[in-house]
Amino acid sequence: MRGWYEQAVGGLPRQFWLLWTGTLINRLGSFVVIFLAIYLTGERHFSQSEAGLVIGLYGVGGALGTTVGGVLADRWGRKPTMLTAQFGAAALMLALGFAHDYGQIISVTFLLGFFSEAVRPAFSAMMVDVVPERDRVRAFSLNYWAINLGFALAAVGAGLAAKADYLLLFVVDAGTTLITALICLTFIRETKPSRTAVRLPHDSAGGGMMTVLRDRVFVTYLLVSLGGIVVMMQHLSTLPIAMTADGLSAATYGWVIAVNGVLIVLGQLFIPKLIGGREPSRVLALGSLIIGVGFGLNAFADASWFFALSVVIWTLGEMIQSPSNATTVAALSPAALRGRYQGLNSLSWSAGAALAPIAGGFTQQHFGDTVLWLGCFVVCALVAGGHLLAGPSRQRRMSAIAPAVASPVELATSSETHPVPTVAEPVADAPAKLPAR
Repeated sequence: MRGWYEQAVGGLPRQFWLLWTGTLINRLGSFVVIFLAIYLTGERHFSQSEAGLVIGLYGVGGALGTTVGGVLADRWGRKPTMLTAQFGAAALMLALGFAHDYGQIISVTFLLGFFSEAVRPAFSAMMVDVVPERDRVRAFSLNYWAINLGFALAAVGAGLAAKADYLLLFVVDAGTTLITALICLTFIRETKPSRTAVRLPHDSAGGGMMTVLRDRVFVTYLLVSLGGIVVMMQHLSTLPIAMTADGLSAATYGWVIAVNGVLIVLGQLFIPKLIGGREPSRVLALGSLIIGVGFGLNAFADASWFFALSVVIWTLGEMIQSPSNATTVAALSPAALRGRYQGLNSLSWSAGAALAPIAGGFTQQHFGDTVLWLGCFVVCALVAGGHLLAGPSRQRRMSAIAPAVASPVELATSSETHPVPTVAEPVADAPAKLPAR
């Protein structure tokens, strides 16, 4: 166990552990996203379609936010982009909690999506900046582990808070966002590579967002992955509605969805050893199929234990897929354009967040749960086939992007390591903020 522990967490840079700690703090307070569908339909008495539109507008705002955030992360810097997004998101989260009119809720949710998601490209680019390529599978697995530890605890805490007062969800979420923003302002250092320290590949001249959009291999990867994102995001939109329609309470949904985080906390650190050295496209295809099976089983679920079983299955696919997704995006991203590449990757998640509740809510309302969940399986099977077909071209593209010159941050952090903090060794620095996944 000691050898496994050192292999899993040893040798990573200090700045990574600050970001990792920020990930955990942020996710511990991420109450609103988990219960937004139930809040809109139960507390505000909106229809399924109206709730889907509100959640979809969060995704539309997020799509704009990630695009702007990616460009600012490369031009303005990682840290100032993160701080602007964090302070804005904290204020808007409180505003949403006090909004009652449907028009107000739509407007505030759109802006909240913009600011909340604008931080994602800067955060991701900073993590790639400071972690050497050889350690990125481990680093992304550890970060994902922290996300889901916080998610598991937040799901249970949000369920209890919702019983007392839904306003608590917004207050706690805004509070943790504000705290991490203040900590980031005080302790996190800038990592944006100098333009003179990196050079672009021969086909990336110009360096603008259009350069990223002309990268057909990368754009194809995002389009293939989009189908899987739409399916995964059903756990925050149509799944809680389906469970409450079966007579299960909001607190029950919180405990069931917490299984996702608990399972990842228990098993994610073993994943790098399982998938290390395997062809990423095949890993992504396998993960997509398992996710499809898990969501497809919801078509037959009518009790909390059955819904929990489906969560276990699709969580296994998620655990396999997530590190490979993150490392694939990092490997396809030239150093000088990391913010833009991460921004476009985040844009695909925002697009999925926008499409999932709209498409899922429409299907659920007009065709029923059975068609919705079996359709999720079909979509994931198509995504798996797309990953297998596109795998060879991705490998060629990754080889062509092999780093010619390391950035100053990468050169510095490749030798600057810091062990994972222990109880006897408190963290002297503070973390950055991580957006919702």
